[in-house]
Amino acid sequence: MSALSSIHVLLIDDNPNMRAIVAAMLKSVGVGRLTEAEDGAAALELLRQEAIDIAIVDFRMKPMDGVAFTRAVRNEADSANPYLPVIMMTGHSEKSRVTEARDAGVTEFVAKPVKAQTLLSRIEAVILRPRPFVRSANYFGPDRRRTRTENYAGPFRRSDDAAI
Repeated sequence: MSALSSIHVLLIDDNPNMRAIVAAMLKSVGVGRLTEAEDGAAALELLRQEAIDIAIVDFRMKPMDGVAFTRAVRNEADSANPYLPVIMMTGHSEKSRVTEARDAGVTEFVAKPVKAQTLLSRIEAVILRPRPFVRSANYFGPDRRRTRTENYAGPFRRSDDAAI
């Protein structure tokens, strides 16, 4: 029995071929339950109906893309799970897209073509090394700082920074 057999993943991509490839990868690593959606709007409705543990979402889709989906999950008042780990997939991994996804509240990022080992490492990251969530006037999502530098001498900007 796989350690991932109890995980319920929501796979969101408008390309049925890509969904089939990623679904096969997820099943091969032992993901227990998989639900698929063709776009962000359909995925939001599924989130209201089912308990989802992780969402894997494509960047570009219509009518609602992955960034808009992530913003809705994080910020809408009726969001079913604003703390849902969101792994973004895209064939366009330019820095501006990674930054846009990060600023929307994406938890992890995977460039296409997706490799099973890379996808598994992102799933492990959200399960085994979850980042704390941060709320500010302009952002709600996982802490964007991945490391803490012991010798940092710059300004502290968060209330919990003094505890470092």
